[in-house]
Amino acid sequence: MPRLKAVRPSAAARVLLPLGAALALLPAAGAQAASRVPQLKGARCVPATAKACKAGVAVRVGRQVQLRGSRLAPGLRVSFRWSRGALATKLHRSRTGWVARVPAGTRAGKVSMTVRDRAGRRSRAVHIRVVAAPKPAVGLLGSAVTGGGALPAAFAGNGMWIWELPKSDGGDLAAIVARARAAAISTVFVKSSDGATNRWGQFDPELVQALHAQGLRVCAWQFVYGNSPEAEARLGASAVADGADCLVIDAEGQYEGKYAQAQRYLATLRASIGAAFPVGLTSFPYVDYHPGLPFSVFLGPGGAQANLPQVYWKDIGGTVDAVSAHAFAHNRLYGAPIAPLGQTYGSVSAADVQRFRTVWAAYGSGGLSWWSWQATPAALWATLGADPGAPAAVPDPGWPALGKGAKGDEVVWLQEHLVSAEPGIPVDGILGSATAAALRAFQASRGLPATGTTDAATWAQVLALPLQPKDWTGAGATAAG
Repeated sequence: MPRLKAVRPSAAARVLLPLGAALALLPAAGAQAASRVPQLKGARCVPATAKACKAGVAVRVGRQVQLRGSRLAPGLRVSFRWSRGALATKLHRSRTGWVARVPAGTRAGKVSMTVRDRAGRRSRAVHIRVVAAPKPAVGLLGSAVTGGGALPAAFAGNGMWIWELPKSDGGDLAAIVARARAAAISTVFVKSSDGATNRWGQFDPELVQALHAQGLRVCAWQFVYGNSPEAEARLGASAVADGADCLVIDAEGQYEGKYAQAQRYLATLRASIGAAFPVGLTSFPYVDYHPGLPFSVFLGPGGAQANLPQVYWKDIGGTVDAVSAHAFAHNRLYGAPIAPLGQTYGSVSAADVQRFRTVWAAYGSGGLSWWSWQATPAALWATLGADPGAPAAVPDPGWPALGKGAKGDEVVWLQEHLVSAEPGIPVDGILGSATAAALRAFQASRGLPATGTTDAATWAQVLALPLQPKDWTGAGATAAG
């Protein structure tokens, strides 16, 4: 969930120079800074002989584009911008030179590319033409290949999140019910605990019973750290025992790298609440930006039956369309039905809130919810109660393109499926030589181009394989992040 941190001036910012000395430094410092800015001189297709490139640089979503310039370095941020959005990825060095992969979710058409260094200095833009990824052989959220079953009823429809009950209509349950009805809110998510020992008293049987009596579903959510997973699971189970209709695990940066802890948490939780009780996971929307977070465990067997990514577009710094497309492209592969959180805090516009509703309706989402009750202005409550209109016309955003050298949880998920067809490959979150060779062999066996890189057709075939989840609790079981 959103957190604010204070920003203090650096020591350098507090040093005062005599005016003459400061002015004398400006030309030299400016020239020196300009000389360090990344220089981007052009782009070309990989390979340059591709048919789509005959009349210019035309690159398909998920494919690589080669960049030419100076002062380039591995890991620099490459931005892809178009009229209604932008996405970014990292620069890599390959045998063909400096390359970047067009991120899933990039809009087809004319796109400008820039390179930004770690100090935020940006190169001039060069332009390419992006070609939409081929339509996958599977559908969106409800397909037999990528769907994990129907969205549990507790997550369906419209929901609103309560962080601090006393700051949400003053904790007046009658006022909460009235506002929920006016805004067509069917589920209220109320925080129940934080960590292993901090049980929040605001979530109790009396609250649940009072809201149930007025026709509202009530779900508990807990923020988890992974330091004492069994104790955190017991707090989650106690909220279920208080009458919750569902439980949501809020696992964020503190849980990165904690695969064994996630498995222990789920084992303890399911032993208490049963295998069928509806559980959701809420976390970062950009899976590829958080490669060490164990999405594959939380959304794997015995885990959450609903995926609730925090698609806070304004906080992320993009448009509703771009942020939603990237989030959907990287969450769809886990198979759990997606019911995203939208943003009603931070002075977002009513038009963006409505656009969010129509975009995710187009993606097939059966539920939406909003952060948060206490931060939603009165005007947006009225917007939530209005008819959003027909689903938006949005293109398929593509699938994660994982090739040799890729690391992180998406690779873990790929390996846990691929090992069914290619036994012996490691499940370590690293797409190394063994996994790349196994992927090429698998593609060839299915009549697909043996590129060693995942695309829509490859994911459709891989995700149809039986999943063989790894036991991360054994000695030496770690994943690259």
